[in-house]
Amino acid sequence: MPLRVLLCDDRPLVLDGLSSLLGQEEDIEVIGTTSSGMQAIMLIREHLPQVVVTGLSLQQIQGIDLIRKIRSEDLDPAPRIIVFAINDIDDGVAEAMHAGASGLLADDASREEMAMAIRAVARGQAMLGPRIAQRLMEWFREHDVQSKIKADMPVGTVLTPREKEILMLTAHGMSTEDIATELFIGPATVRTHLYRLRVKLQLKDRAQLVSFAFRAGIVDPM
Repeated sequence: MPLRVLLCDDRPLVLDGLSSLLGQEEDIEVIGTTSSGMQAIMLIREHLPQVVVTGLSLQQIQGIDLIRKIRSEDLDPAPRIIVFAINDIDDGVAEAMHAGASGLLADDASREEMAMAIRAVARGQAMLGPRIAQRLMEWFREHDVQSKIKADMPVGTVLTPREKEILMLTAHGMSTEDIATELFIGPATVRTHLYRLRVKLQLKDRAQLVSFAFRAGIVDPM
């Protein structure tokens, strides 16, 4: 069965282009396109897409609010979210990740890059385009957010070397199985570490772990 994907953006030409490009992928089905955040919610409820690809600028409901709304919906399974068309790294991008986006892609992402991101987030992985990873690291270093991250961490929180290692690999988009293979440990052990990381850092999921890893300067660009 092909992956069901909903495309959201306020630029009709972008929607048409993305829909046409993804239509060439046999394992991806675009179930709809919309420029409206409100209509996106209705389409999600009706068609239950596995992945929502959205820009940050939409009509009625903006992209970040759409992400939050999707996350608050009682959907099973809940769709994974990719934010694209990112030109500049700013607070909105970090906010999108913290709100629950599973992937970030630049506006010049190729068809192959977009398709790879869709497949990755559908498998439960986090996905950052290479340009986004580089820009994020540069932005966070320029804005000296390390002290802010320390202030936001729960009092007394200390990450072990193994936890930092797993956090770094997770932020680079590796699956639980891939991390287990890389570190010569079992997948169950990786899941245990990820659970402990979420508890320690008071985060909800992988997307928020990835956001934290970049904000805290734990991850170097690939």
